[in-house]
Amino acid sequence: MPRHRSTIVGSKVVGAAAFLAITSAASPLTPAAQADVDDMMDVLFTPFVTAEGTFDGDTVFNTTAFDATAWATFLSPEHWAAAVAALAEPGPAVGFDFYTGLHDIAEKWIDSELGAQVNSAINQLFGSTVIGNGAAGTEANPNGGNGGWLFGDGGAGWNSTEDGVAGGHGGAAVGLFGNGGAGGDGGAGAAGGDGGAAAWLMGNGGHGGDAGNGDTTSGLPALGGAGGTAGLWSGTHGAAGHFGTLPGGITGTVAPPVEVSNGWLTNADGQVVLWHGLNQVYKIAPYEPSAGGFSDDDAAFLAANGFNAVRLGVIWAGVEPQPGVIDYNYLSSIQQTVQVLANHNIVAILDMHQDLYSGSLGGDGAPDWAAFTGGLPNIEAGFPGSYFVSPAQNHAWDAFWANTDASDGIGLQNHYALMWQAVADYFKGDANVAGYEIINEPWAGSQWLGSLLGNPYFDSQQLTPFYNQIDAAIRSVDPNKTVFFGPTTLDASLPVPNHLGTVDDPNTALSFHHYCMVNALFPTLSFGCDWNADVVLGYAMDYAQEHNIPALLSEFGATNNIPTITAGMNSANQHLVGWTEWAYTGNDITSTSPNDQALVYDLSKPPVGDNVNFEKLDALSQPYPQAISGIPTSWSFSGGVFSFSYSTDHADGSGAFAAGSQTSISVPTSQYPNGYTVTVTGGHVASGPNASQLTISSEAGATMVNVTVTPKP
Repeated sequence: MPRHRSTIVGSKVVGAAAFLAITSAASPLTPAAQADVDDMMDVLFTPFVTAEGTFDGDTVFNTTAFDATAWATFLSPEHWAAAVAALAEPGPAVGFDFYTGLHDIAEKWIDSELGAQVNSAINQLFGSTVIGNGAAGTEANPNGGNGGWLFGDGGAGWNSTEDGVAGGHGGAAVGLFGNGGAGGDGGAGAAGGDGGAAAWLMGNGGHGGDAGNGDTTSGLPALGGAGGTAGLWSGTHGAAGHFGTLPGGITGTVAPPVEVSNGWLTNADGQVVLWHGLNQVYKIAPYEPSAGGFSDDDAAFLAANGFNAVRLGVIWAGVEPQPGVIDYNYLSSIQQTVQVLANHNIVAILDMHQDLYSGSLGGDGAPDWAAFTGGLPNIEAGFPGSYFVSPAQNHAWDAFWANTDASDGIGLQNHYALMWQAVADYFKGDANVAGYEIINEPWAGSQWLGSLLGNPYFDSQQLTPFYNQIDAAIRSVDPNKTVFFGPTTLDASLPVPNHLGTVDDPNTALSFHHYCMVNALFPTLSFGCDWNADVVLGYAMDYAQEHNIPALLSEFGATNNIPTITAGMNSANQHLVGWTEWAYTGNDITSTSPNDQALVYDLSKPPVGDNVNFEKLDALSQPYPQAISGIPTSWSFSGGVFSFSYSTDHADGSGAFAAGSQTSISVPTSQYPNGYTVTVTGGHVASGPNASQLTISSEAGATMVNVTVTPKP
């Protein structure tokens, strides 16, 4: 991703810092304000709530159940005063779902004889549907109709019964409140229809239709429809439909190098695996790392210094240069780099990278055909400045999150899912790919302001459903490799929690970033970076532990300030997580100071001599455990002394490793030019003197193993 740490323009957090002055805890997007309004509504509609705590819409207007007493209470001044007072007294008052009750009233009105007559007159007067539900789709007209522009639900999409024919899309609820229609199921080998969007203020998005099982023209399983977006104030995003299956099922997969086990990444032997590595992303056409000069000597250099992972950039524009067209030559070039790394025992995490959405907007990521700017101006203020000031930039993101149709009538998120399905299908048989990262640092579009203080709506109602949709597309072809996902751009620097929901796949991991705000504003300083790292990593680990998944610090650094770099590393050590630092090389089109972020300056030259930032290399090439026959409990590195402790328990809780089980620790020669000594309790050294791979073998009866590596004078 683009990084600039030497001037204010390039700082990831400068824009955020500037706008903090104009925001406050009273932002309408913060949880507290939302809760206050909900409490008011709870109190306001108490007269129409049953003893069981459910909202009774019949008592509102139905002539056979009309409750005059309830209405008298509702209209009394005392009742309204109590409702207003609830704004200042946060806390659940009644506990019923206000939107469901309001929606119930609207639907009962639409379905009532009186409502039908009044609505018909209003709709005729305006010459359009003001109040009313959209019609369900039919074979002749598969898509459901839209609801009324005041209120009403979208119609359901048609369920296809024809081979190869997709289900209809659900209609949208385009008014103040209402639910989107459900997408229709696809016929054999055909996609499900997308769920309709909820009304902009309140409503639930329609669920996507399920895909049909059977052969497809693409040779890949059909995908379920995308869920519809939720209302801004109240409601939930629709779920993506289930993907279909091919007659032969999923074939050609291999055992992955790691998978998730009880909150850890483990290998086939059940050992906990930890990574230290670098990022390598080539952001301009042809988007291939080899085009930038990354080659075998670079992989050898990384391995020689103890690194075992590379977060390898893949660019959407390279994969899908035209709608629906997959460039397999591009994927082949990525695979060649994966193999170059594998030749030196380095795994690749395929990172679908983006910065500033698209090359057409001054960054990288989406192809031009997927960048909808609405004709708005693109104010180029560098990274991350454009995010804050460019109308075109934010319109493009809004169009993406809304799943706006591309020129071929397929939604942008659907295209992204199909693109990822093709990538996962291509690499499912590559044992050297450790996982797939869905997207790098997603941006909230015009909702970015709420992200300064945490953005519950965007995180839970747009980003999380998107992750579930893309995860399902990957799982339609590859059930094995770990899928990585992460929070928004601003969560990398601001000390605020993310509000991501659950990604419904146990083999997933959190990929998160950390960049120090102080260093971004003042490149020569690192004051407060330790605190900032601890807070950012603490929030990330809270999420990971709550969902019992691993975490990876997949970006940090991008600076020549060594204390800033080690702040992230030290915090990662304390939290027992691996990392991939930004970045192996410079040559970054979205950074105004690429050399500040580089470990190796020029990939056209060998990584030796003045082409290497050796001060940075010395900081990054710490000793660390790579494959642990047990569970790590602590490790640290300071003053040349490496201390490490681990239990001998299996991560999955199935018991303990047998005596003699071995643990591998990277001990780069550069850290110990005169050699080292090792002290072990609960085990013994099984490798040769001063080996760059220190091997510890556990002893019989040991439940804990403690290792200390000390440099020889």
